[in-house]
Amino acid sequence: MTQQYTIARLGHQGDGIADGPIFAPRTLPGEIVTGTVDGQQLTDIRIETPSDDRVKPPCRHYKACGGCQLQHASDSFVADWKVDVVRAALAAQGLDGEMRPIHISAPRSRRRATIAVRRTKKGTLSGFHGRASDVITEIPDCHLLAPELLAGIPVAEALALLGGSRKGVLAVTLTLSGTGLDVSVQGGKPLDGPLEAALAQAAEQHGLARLAWDGEVLAMRNPPYQRFGPAKVTPPPGSFLQATKDGEEALLAAVQEVVAGSKRLVDLFAGCGTFSLPLAADAEVHAVEGEKAMTQALDHGWRMAQGLKRVTTEARDLFRRPLMPDELRKVDAVVLDPPRAGAEAQVAELAQAQVPVIAYVSCNPVTFARDAKTLVAAGYMLNWVQVVDQFRWSAHTELAASFTLSHISG
Repeated sequence: MTQQYTIARLGHQGDGIADGPIFAPRTLPGEIVTGTVDGQQLTDIRIETPSDDRVKPPCRHYKACGGCQLQHASDSFVADWKVDVVRAALAAQGLDGEMRPIHISAPRSRRRATIAVRRTKKGTLSGFHGRASDVITEIPDCHLLAPELLAGIPVAEALALLGGSRKGVLAVTLTLSGTGLDVSVQGGKPLDGPLEAALAQAAEQHGLARLAWDGEVLAMRNPPYQRFGPAKVTPPPGSFLQATKDGEEALLAAVQEVVAGSKRLVDLFAGCGTFSLPLAADAEVHAVEGEKAMTQALDHGWRMAQGLKRVTTEARDLFRRPLMPDELRKVDAVVLDPPRAGAEAQVAELAQAQVPVIAYVSCNPVTFARDAKTLVAAGYMLNWVQVVDQFRWSAHTELAASFTLSHISG
């Protein structure tokens, strides 16, 4: 039965929420909508009274594609909403702080994406999955991906024809690098001699910098490097990289501001050196990361670079073995960039260690606010928060924040 609802607010996933709660995708606060309730989900939604913030989605794929959640909202609405998400997460922990103006990456600037590819009777189907669906939507005019990355989709399709199964879906991660397209495939057929030879030949034909198949490098024409400061780093296949170069630069600028003047730094959850290597222009850095292959890539990049101060690396599971206060005694500042789970165990040790300055980079406002509460309770001041939106039109929110001990905050 069709019913009418008024959308009260947006949830953390970008869905409109009406009393119930009833979740209504692609609606906006204040809108009057009708639809059919399925559990807590509103389906067959019709917008009866649109919000002033509703706009025509710029991408023609938006209705079917699940890659974006908020193209129906004005840019100003999305910007304000993302800042408010962070503000609300902090308020839930009894915290407040200066919220700097949001930094937003431009459309068509994503340098890394995972494309779903399925073999079909007539060839292949590639793109992004629809919302909460295993249906693949083709995205030839995607407004997220950089044009050079979008041009890699035919490569993903060619690889699926060679090594994809009709029963499964290939996950093909495409990454732009300094030497061309870096491709990492998961979910393909098991390798044998003929398939390996065919894939290596395809990599050569398409001019790929590197091709990895379920973690095994099959071809590397040129090491696919990323530039972090003056260093060139070749990350392991499929490893983490900030979504846009512009977003990375905004986060780095915020971190550099926080730790300015520090001579001894520790970079926790350091990845391949996104922050460690640029910061090493002015300070000695100890970089700690859980994956050994990433620390090895970071170390190699540092050794090949010119003009950087000493960088040491350590492969260590910071969830199970956080750095302890006695390991942080002579450190001027810490950079912290954990995954979505946050860094509860490590932050507890940082609170005891009383490191003077902490730059916290987060991709989850809720776990960030939880960890911030621990630091503030230990005598730190949350000076400011900078929201960085490099996942444009999505509900994903990233930030950088400045913490200093209260007695030295001035």
